[in-house]
Amino acid sequence: MPSERLSVVVTRRLPDAVETRIKELFDVTLRDDDTPMTRAELADATKTADILVPTVTDEIDAGLLAQAGPRLKLIANYGAGVDHIDVATARQRGVLVSNTPGVLTDDTADMTMALLLAVTRRIPEGLNVMQSGAWEGWAPTALLGGRVGGRRLGILGMGRIGQAVAQRARAFGMQIHYHNRRRLRAEVEDSLEATYWESLDQMVARMDVISVNCPHTPTTFHLLNARRLKLMKPSAVLVNTSRGEVIDENAMTRMLKAGEIAGAGLDVYEHGSEVNPHLQGLPNVVLLPHMGSATQEGRLEMGEKVIINIKTFADGHRPPDQVVPGML
Repeated sequence: MPSERLSVVVTRRLPDAVETRIKELFDVTLRDDDTPMTRAELADATKTADILVPTVTDEIDAGLLAQAGPRLKLIANYGAGVDHIDVATARQRGVLVSNTPGVLTDDTADMTMALLLAVTRRIPEGLNVMQSGAWEGWAPTALLGGRVGGRRLGILGMGRIGQAVAQRARAFGMQIHYHNRRRLRAEVEDSLEATYWESLDQMVARMDVISVNCPHTPTTFHLLNARRLKLMKPSAVLVNTSRGEVIDENAMTRMLKAGEIAGAGLDVYEHGSEVNPHLQGLPNVVLLPHMGSATQEGRLEMGEKVIINIKTFADGHRPPDQVVPGML
């Protein structure tokens, strides 16, 4: 790359400290408001920038990349997931892609446990009673939930976040089970006291709680489809802090309404911010606005990783967090 300052376009508002540091290092165009760029704005950005810094709300598909100018050489994603970026097409066009892995592991695992507890202990229902002024005092049978200790937790996707969820769940006395593309090393399995299931069907049918912690890829789309969801015990709970596309949302919603699944805690949705309206208002469902990674510390660390990836690339080296097609 040439020695002059690289042109960087950031598609969303980032924490002030991150924006300030990027401004110091590069010729950067920052976003004035915190709304997602339109497709036309994204197309313009890919034509004028050396480096694009998108987020999960930006769809960088083959059609958009076809409009990119010859200057675009790096897409430094602000986030770990890259299912919104056509990494293979980018590589074919000579554009590298980087992400921010590992930064949000603890934050997302914490939120998984928060949702698990919120559903099983009926915390939102209790909160609504208090905020509406309807509480009439303690009663022996009011808002009875269930203990998590002793329950079997089936983790779908045992990467960094899945393992962090397992560590937390063990502290609550849960029994850890998992299904993963590859079985963990024996020493890792032993440290987590985790039971491996090669068959996802067999695991789903036996668990008290299912936690989705795998990325969205073509092979994981609707991995929990209608047929597989029907294998769940009626007393089981489903938690998703990964990607909404992994679950057939319509099938899940029908089963929740019918009481065929006891409850669900969801931070992500199949169609992004378009939440199935039938999910809203169900007493056995806890819905959050994709805030699993929303900590100040995590957002700053994400920004630091983005800057390191850009700076390393600007110095003529491969970004440390370069994403290779097929690696996720």
